[in-house]
Amino acid sequence: QVQLVESGGALVQAGGSLRLSCAGSGRTFSNYHMGWFRQAPGKEREFVATISWNGDNTYYIDSVKGRFTISRDNARNMVYLQMNSLKLEDTAVYYCNSARLEGSSWFGSGYWGQGTQVTVSS
Repeated sequence: QVQLVESGGALVQAGGSLRLSCAGSGRTFSNYHMGWFRQAPGKEREFVATISWNGDNTYYIDSVKGRFTISRDNARNMVYLQMNSLKLEDTAVYYCNSARLEGSSWFGSGYWGQGTQVTVSS
């Protein structure tokens, strides 16, 4: 388990862009698939994107494909989410976490940071 701190969320107009950052602690950061998750008001937390330990493989849910890009810098214990062409439906608190595949779905661990709020306005 590592400590994760998300930042970069903001109020942005539809069609705009944001870059979220996730800072992790610990020396085993590079051993994990990392992912971004989000939780919209009144909804359960959902998986958004994941990136393999070396950054060579990524996977996104259909609704963000072509708009979001996940990346990582293991030397700096950082994970990023570049969010372009933001839509109202992207409004949520965004969290980073380790990501594991169970069956056909990706899940985070039991530890969650504070998240960062992304609000998309019309």
